[in-house]
Formats: sequence, structure tokens, C-alpha cells
Amino acid sequence: MRRGIAATALVAALGLTVAACGSDDGQDGDKKSSGELSGTVTFWDTSNEAEKGTYQALAEGFTKLHPKVKVKYVNVPFGEANAKFKNAAGGNSGAPDVMRTEVAWVADFASLGYLAPLDGTPAIEKQNDWLPQAAASTKFNDKTYAVPQVIDTMALFYNKKMLADAGVEVPKTLTELKAASKKISEKSPGKTGLYLRGDDPYWFLPFLYGEGGDMVDAKGKKVVIDNPAGVNAYKTIKDLVDSKAAITDASDGWNNMQNAFKTGKVAMMLNGPWAIEDSRAGAEFKDPKNLGIAPVPAGSVAQGSPQGGWNLSVYAGSKNLDASYEFAKYMSSAKVQQQTTEKLSLLPTRTSVYAQPTVASNEMVQFFKPAVDKAVERPWIPQGNSLFEPIKLQMANVLGGKASPEKAAADTGEAYRKLLKDYK
Repeated sequence: MRRGIAATALVAALGLTVAACGSDDGQDGDKKSSGELSGTVTFWDTSNEAEKGTYQALAEGFTKLHPKVKVKYVNVPFGEANAKFKNAAGGNSGAPDVMRTEVAWVADFASLGYLAPLDGTPAIEKQNDWLPQAAASTKFNDKTYAVPQVIDTMALFYNKKMLADAGVEVPKTLTELKAASKKISEKSPGKTGLYLRGDDPYWFLPFLYGEGGDMVDAKGKKVVIDNPAGVNAYKTIKDLVDSKAAITDASDGWNNMQNAFKTGKVAMMLNGPWAIEDSRAGAEFKDPKNLGIAPVPAGSVAQGSPQGGWNLSVYAGSKNLDASYEFAKYMSSAKVQQQTTEKLSLLPTRTSVYAQPTVASNEMVQFFKPAVDKAVERPWIPQGNSLFEPIKLQMANVLGGKASPEKAAADTGEAYRKLLKDYK
């Protein structure tokens, strides 16, 4: 699956520090007198099944520029990658030289000493070309610990035919979505309007933002998820399921959601650019024009979706830092980003790439770039990824009838204050 944020939240290796021992698979890479790079760069890629073939080909293309460098490509399932990297880096054994890191992981890994600072290294090329919001996720304590690779956010994916058959317009608000779902079920018994992913808190954020809320106020160091907006967000997801406007599942949500959407069991889902290729592989989208994408329906206060994306980080203990810096530079270069967009419709993090005709004309870029520009930044703090686990627990409690929305919000806030000792 592409995303499973809560599965990566906490591991036991938090107190360990890294020694400069490098990955077990890397060879000592030294620059020859001519400046030529050599050795091995082990790259952990966290892309999904539909994306990994493209990323492997792009990664191995590095050897065309540096023939004496071997790229060892390893695809690591997203749900396992965070803990696996922390265990390897903390135990000084088996960490990759370069890793594709989710944006919320950078500050976390850097705070533990696991990442090499990149300021002044070859990894950073034309930093002023980076989208400002993409650059924000690469920083920790005023140093740069990653280079941005792709940026994303969420949107409403919809089956054009199912909506047309039911005689409904694309919903712009959750109220409209509920009405549309009722008509879809009436037109096609057994079909439902929306798949609401109940097992992953990343999918909770559009509902939280839609009520005018957030998880924390990082600048003010305040927990805000237990305010009325947080309560209303929990009420919203429960109401969507209780009213039968949505179906949900507490386990294996990614596969269940994708299968339901691709087979026409549901007409709509919230998802991001990473789901485009997989969705188009479904029976309902043999005609790719049947896939529609629109902004996330607004809640009672606002319309909002989280900023996501992927960066490339270099392991502080790499035995081959010179080649690793160059590899990170190559994989985040304008040329590779353009190829990534052309093949996977993912959004670049470089402003210059959007001027390329093949990128500017990409229909998914045309929609998602404005959505990214309006996306809500998550808190770029070391504990940012850990904020999802309490939400995941309380989503299950609310959807399962074990807790009221009020209690769920209060318990989430209490968990945050235990995690963030200096927050009010």
C-alpha cells in the first residue's frame, strides 16, 4: 500500500545514537584522483506496487552517470519502513545509504542523529527552485536533512459514470456528498457513495481541517485537537458511516478501499496522486476518462487537505557519503522529476519542472498543483508522525461505538500532552 501512517508511529529504538558505520551492503566509496565515484549506494524505496518499477529504473539510471557506482535498489513496504530504518540506524547495522522518507519522518530521524546534514553538500542543487512548502519539510533546527522528491495532497476521486447514472453532480460539501450517496444507493442497490478509510488517521485530516481544526499549534506549542473542531471531526466520520453515506473497514483499508472503488462498489473515495495508476488499472476505469478528480468536499467551516509527499535523506553512517550525496541530487533533479511525472503523474517539487510541456499538460498535475498550493502543512516536528497513533485508536473507538466523539477528542488531546511535554 502507499500509505499507512499509524503503522510507523512508534518504535523502541528512540534513545540510540548512530555511529558512522554505514550500511552492511555498502562498499567504501572513495573518489579517485580524477574525482570519479565508486562503490555501492543502497537505496530504500518506499513506493507502492504501481510505482516501484519506475523508481527502480530511475534509480539504476544513476550508473549511466557514474559507471563505477552500483545502485542496490530495495523496495521496503511503506508500513514497515519507518520502524525498519530506526532499528537499522539505531543498531548500526543494515541501514541504507539513501532512503525515500515520508515528509513527517525527516525531523524525527534528524532529531535522533540518523541523517546526514546536507547543507554545503552536492545533494543540494538549485535550492531556490524548490517549492517553499516542499522545502519546509526538509528542515530541522535550521539545517537541511533531506531533498524534496515529490509533493502531494488528497482529493475526491469519483466514478463519472456512477454519478451520472444517479443524476448527481460532483459534491462540493459533505452535505452534498450525503445527498449524492443516497441517490447512488437508490439507483444501484448494494452500491455506496463513499469509502471512508477508518484505519488510517491521514484520511481523518480532511475532516478535521473541514471543521476548522488541526492537531497542534506548533508555533504556539498548544494541543488543539480536543477543541470543538476536533469533536466535530469525529462526529463527521461517525455520521457518514451511520447514515450509510459511506462504508468503512477497520483493517486493510488501503486494499479494501481500492478494490471497492475499482470494481464500482463505491462511487467515491479520498486519495492522492499516488493512487492514480492503481485506480486506472481497475475494471471501472478501462476508459481512463471515467476517473474524475475534484477537491475534497468541504466540512461545515472550510475545505482542506493535508500536505504530503516524499523526500530523499542520506544516512549519517553511510560508508559512501560522496556517492550518496550525488545519488540524492540525481533522484531529486529536474530531469528525474520530469520523468517521474511523465510516467506516474506525481507532482514535482521543483518550480522549473512545471514549465515543461509534458508536465504542464498532465491532467493530474493540472488538478493537483492548485490543490497542493492550498494544502494544509502538517507540523514539522520530531513527534509529528507519532501524532497519528492516538487518532487511529480513537477513530476505531468512534466508528465501533466504543467512545463518543467528545471522549475521543479529549483522549486524543490527553495522549498528545503526554507525548509533547512542553505543549499546553
